[in-house]
Amino acid sequence: MSLLTLIVVLALIATVATLAWGIGSMAMGGSYDEKHSEQLMFTRIGIQAFAFVMLLVAVYLSVA
Repeated sequence: MSLLTLIVVLALIATVATLAWGIGSMAMGGSYDEKHSEQLMFTRIGIQAFAFVMLLVAVYLSVA
């Protein structure tokens, strides 16, 4: 397993973990959700974008 593959897998796991954290926060509601829901969403979007770019890099390098 190459380093790039490991980075992609870890980024995907981080995306799923952040998504689950956000869904759990929404399910519980309350002040924690009101305070952190936007931050969790933007964090997930950032990690997801990073994972997507790394995936594109991995595909590009495997074809080249």
